[in-house]
Amino acid sequence: MARRRRPERRHITPDHRYGDAVVTKFINYVMSDGKRSVAERMVYEAMDMIKEKTGQEGVDVFRAALSNVKPSLEVKSRRIGGATYQVPVEVRPDRRQMLAMHWIISFARTRPEHTFAERLAAELVLASKNEGPSIKKREDTHRMADANKAFAHCRW
Repeated sequence: MARRRRPERRHITPDHRYGDAVVTKFINYVMSDGKRSVAERMVYEAMDMIKEKTGQEGVDVFRAALSNVKPSLEVKSRRIGGATYQVPVEVRPDRRQMLAMHWIISFARTRPEHTFAERLAAELVLASKNEGPSIKKREDTHRMADANKAFAHCRW
């Protein structure tokens, strides 16, 4: 653990197509083995497919999906006197975004469509309509936090 000061947050440059830093972050999460151009191509193809299917801009559907999937509460394990409690805590804004992106990408990878771009497009469209497995994951997380509301006084 750092003893002096918090490290400075790195500035993320906006992507070249939409000029949005959140899209760049999403591309970074999709990227594997440092192949940025492959990840960019897949995300942009998914955005184009969304525009063809829905008639809306792909980046608008992406933003709506992300805001729908972001959790506001989660549970963290806290050990008190030999017992482990699931304590509900509020999620920081940067962690909210990270969780939403991870859930969307992980559920897109398990979909049955042929290419990843098709899978990602389908998952984003479902999430923007408040449907699909990533929304279910958020609901389960909130449900777990509500069920353990009694342990909220154990917060640290």
